[in-house]
Amino acid sequence: MSTENKSFGKTITSFGKTFWVASIMELFERWAWYGLFAVLALYLTGSTDDGGLGFTHIEKGQIMGYVTGILYLLPLLTGVISDKIGYKLSLVIAYIILITGYYLMGEVSSFGTVFLVFLYVAVGAAMFKPVASAIITKSTDKSNSTLGFGIFYMMVNVGGFIGPAFSSTLRTQLGWKIVFLQASIVIFINLLIVLFFFKEPNREKSTESLGEAIRSALINIWEALKDSRLSVLLVIMVGFWTMFNQLFYTLPTFIEDWVNTHALHDSIAQISPWLASFMSGGGDSVNPEMLINIDAGAIVLLQIIVSYFVLKIRHVSAMITGFIIAAIGIGLTFYTGNGLYTILGIVIFAIGEMMTNPTFSSFIALISPKGKEALYMGTYFVPVFAGNILTKYVSGDLYQAWSDKLTLLQTEMGKREISMPEISAEFTKNNYFETASEKLGMTQVEMTQMVWDTYDPNKIWYVIVGIGVVTIFALFIYDRLVIRPKEKKS
Repeated sequence: MSTENKSFGKTITSFGKTFWVASIMELFERWAWYGLFAVLALYLTGSTDDGGLGFTHIEKGQIMGYVTGILYLLPLLTGVISDKIGYKLSLVIAYIILITGYYLMGEVSSFGTVFLVFLYVAVGAAMFKPVASAIITKSTDKSNSTLGFGIFYMMVNVGGFIGPAFSSTLRTQLGWKIVFLQASIVIFINLLIVLFFFKEPNREKSTESLGEAIRSALINIWEALKDSRLSVLLVIMVGFWTMFNQLFYTLPTFIEDWVNTHALHDSIAQISPWLASFMSGGGDSVNPEMLINIDAGAIVLLQIIVSYFVLKIRHVSAMITGFIIAAIGIGLTFYTGNGLYTILGIVIFAIGEMMTNPTFSSFIALISPKGKEALYMGTYFVPVFAGNILTKYVSGDLYQAWSDKLTLLQTEMGKREISMPEISAEFTKNNYFETASEKLGMTQVEMTQMVWDTYDPNKIWYVIVGIGVVTIFALFIYDRLVIRPKEKKS
């Protein structure tokens, strides 16, 4: 029976228990992941007297970029392992790793140990990722798969919205360690769900050994990548992911450094005191992660509407339009230190993301040869991996040199020949800002504006938007030379 012959209500009731269990587990897993990831840049670079680790942006970029990139490569192996040992056991292993990993993230403080523990967390997340999608695939059929995956990805964004919202309030009121404990507790709930409510779905059991299965998977991916039509598209999409990642890697610290969120809090409070309190975690300034979280909130509210309009547009045209909108949005967030423009830019970016990301997945399926759809879809991770690696250089090295408030202030104090102590455990980043403010005879707001006017830290938007513009032109050329000629022949 096709979806056209089923009412919405009948389609909803056609999903079995396993589907809903998997969807709920996805919500909790994303809650834990984004509850940490949305604030990770702030935690890594935050002043030690506020509970942060005081790392440089280069170190932050290495931790977030390299580890997250590895995470998106690992499902090549973990997916094969899960098929061999079973989904339930894979989920139990994933949850044990995540529970212990998230907890340990809050207990370590050196660069090496944080990198290794976060990599340990990435292994757990990579164990979960392919299993969750596989369960949904096996729990749906042609009559309900479109709605089923729509519900599943809605759960992704619901969890992605709830996690940072909880973390924002918790870290403001109780400190950083509670953020990591929250993630462990949420995953522990998932462990209980899988132990008591999850039933292993039927799987095709292969006679291949684990080593043979991994080798076959790698060979199959390589075969798909030899299709130039696919490989060129994947290279182009690296630009999208590099630009997209700035939302989580770079924008939180840019907001922390340069956006006057005290003024933004007061502006919101004039309209809704409750909303201002919610976005500030009960404080007097809006937390950066709550601004970033507008992206997930917009997706939850608008994805179905945007997807409906995108259905009427050619796939590549929709992706190009989405790129243009996303580039405008991300550029606006870095162009100004005005919090209201930051909000507007994030909403615009979210609309572009909603047009581009789902369409990309659909387009890969569209250009896949018959019988090789799953094989081609397996290449989806490649641009995500590469985008995370490249993001390290924008969010780390470039931000450190062009836009880091501490680095630029240290340069200015040196030019003025005003002696300042070195940053240490006894003299933190916050101490540096306070002392510099006193020696310059300025309030911290005035000092921030002086550094902004002198060094133009927002110029990083040229690079971020430039990546988007290059991606747009590359996709336009790809459409003209590859896709449209093929459409004319068909």
